[in-house]
Amino acid sequence: MKNQVNAAIITIGDELLIGQTIDTNSAFIAAELNKTGIWVKRRVAVGDVKEEILETLKLQSKDSQLIIITGGLGPTGDDITKPALCEYFGAKIIVDEGALQNVKDIFTRLNRPVMLERNLKQAEVPNNCTVLPNKRGTAPGMWFEKDGVVYVSLPGVPNEMIGLMEDIVLSKLKEHFILPVIIHRTLFTMGQGESMIADTLSDFEKTIPSHIKLAYLPNYGAVKLRLTGISENEEKLQTELEDLFQEMKGLLQEWVVADEDITLQEVVAKLLDKHKLFVGTAESCTGGYLAHLFTARPGSSSSCASGPTRVEQTL
Repeated sequence: MKNQVNAAIITIGDELLIGQTIDTNSAFIAAELNKTGIWVKRRVAVGDVKEEILETLKLQSKDSQLIIITGGLGPTGDDITKPALCEYFGAKIIVDEGALQNVKDIFTRLNRPVMLERNLKQAEVPNNCTVLPNKRGTAPGMWFEKDGVVYVSLPGVPNEMIGLMEDIVLSKLKEHFILPVIIHRTLFTMGQGESMIADTLSDFEKTIPSHIKLAYLPNYGAVKLRLTGISENEEKLQTELEDLFQEMKGLLQEWVVADEDITLQEVVAKLLDKHKLFVGTAESCTGGYLAHLFTARPGSSSSCASGPTRVEQTL
């Protein structure tokens, strides 16, 4: 079987630790890595302290083949990722001409003639990294390799991080690693608690092979069951997962809401579409939140205006 690649995601910034900023970066990165066949083993947040960054890099490199870092690449004094990386990789800072031209081009496009010295410092990188051009901002990404581990440092600005992941990083990872296939199947149940469902599935769980895992994902009033398989043979894995999924679904049939990973409002919206029905809400204390849940789903704007899932709200 192809070697499983374990990854760690490190997000940097005091604002993450005090709850001032919600970490959406690691969620996006984890989802994209999973699609490529890379297993995310840990997500770690650290503050703007060089010693903590260095210690975290050292610790995560012990059992990860890939470490992705976001944050700390800005022009201000608390952005210390590059100095920390220089120390970790034994590098010195140089100016990358391509990154420098990118900074100048951005200022030209924005019609901002004055560039501060700290803006130009965005083009500085460790001399032993591969520079990843940032089309959406001034701070380039950086790719390092050390002792069999790949390190990727990305800006903390979500839009810039997403651009680098989609445009460069994911394709480079697929070229660098020989990756297995990871597949998920999710069953959505309501009306029964986690412990009762686990008891119902106790014999079923004993039949699950080692390369497939069952996870319980309880939420308010609902429990999702996720089967995750990892293998080099996609077709065989699809068949195995489907057989196990249908068996599990049959055991829990009276509580099954959906056989896919969707929200309750999406389940209701699908039923409204299917039966060509409307729903109206009269909300006071909720402030229109129920209507918001229906209309927030992608593609709802057109159907709410003229289609069968129109939501009428009265406050």
